[in-house]
Amino acid sequence: MAGRFAPRTARPPLPHQAAPAARGTGAGLSPAARYPAGSSGPADEPPLTREWTPPGPLDLRLVLSPLRRGPADPTFRMAADGTFWRATRTPEGPGTLRVVARGDRIGAQAWGPGAEWLLAGLPALLGAEDDPDAFTPHHRLLAATRHRRPGLRLLRTGLVMESLIPSILEQKVTTDEAYRAWRLLVRRYGTPAPGPTATLGLHVMPDARTWAMIPSWEWHKAGVDAKRSSTIMRAVRVARRLEEASTMPLPEATARLELIPGIGPWTSAETLQRSNGAPDAVTVGDYHLPGIVGHALADNRHASDEEMLALLTPYEGQRHRATRLILLSGRIPERRAPRMTPGNIAAL
Repeated sequence: MAGRFAPRTARPPLPHQAAPAARGTGAGLSPAARYPAGSSGPADEPPLTREWTPPGPLDLRLVLSPLRRGPADPTFRMAADGTFWRATRTPEGPGTLRVVARGDRIGAQAWGPGAEWLLAGLPALLGAEDDPDAFTPHHRLLAATRHRRPGLRLLRTGLVMESLIPSILEQKVTTDEAYRAWRLLVRRYGTPAPGPTATLGLHVMPDARTWAMIPSWEWHKAGVDAKRSSTIMRAVRVARRLEEASTMPLPEATARLELIPGIGPWTSAETLQRSNGAPDAVTVGDYHLPGIVGHALADNRHASDEEMLALLTPYEGQRHRATRLILLSGRIPERRAPRMTPGNIAAL
């Protein structure tokens, strides 16, 4: 669960073709001119930089944590000094983003062909398009949690595939299994992240063509069954059309993703919470979430999806934000059964 007002009638694209408020060596050149095909640039290349002042309180950990796929995610790191590192594949190519809070301002550095795109999208990534005031709590628990977490905003990456593929890997398995598969596949088939990231071990996920060329036995070794790998294969073949969903209103974006066999409501919601910053993309079909919401709002730890949606009816348009606040409240039902045993098809 990504931890994620009625959808807007139109979603403006991220300003990746506009000149960003960036400065640094090579800022006047296009990514294609500064980086040869397939190059991420030298590790010691000066970064492009940007500072941005958020419109209100901002907690970087709360905002960016949905992008982290496990403690050893090769695409995301939080350093000991409180800085956040993100390696991703933008429309302009690979890029690395470093973000740090400096008082009431946010400082950012970016490397690689995607540096300008990442800096241009920094406000959206950190929730500038989100509207926390659109949420009206109808339960004391949510009112108290929102009061304690004023820095929570819903991020928007503007990138569909980087959230869709790990969400598919998380279908019907434990989080540990999914995180392991993501880690192994990105490290083996991705590329080292641009910039000074060698000590962090950051990698950029593979492009669509590389995902499509991963042989079946490598999926098996990573613990990914044929159903999930086939879904990813179908998705990457139409990656460009799926990326268009990042600028669509929620209903249209959901329909676009769910045209792919193997992508259902759970996967589309988990993806659009991150790529579109969709505050109403509630996760249905989750193993734990209905019980958590039921326990928090009605003392019903055995709630079904239908009962969860009924409890969230007062938050129509903001149901993802409501579930995110519930998850942050700490009011989680105590475990009464052993943890699900992770599978290991790689050993078969």
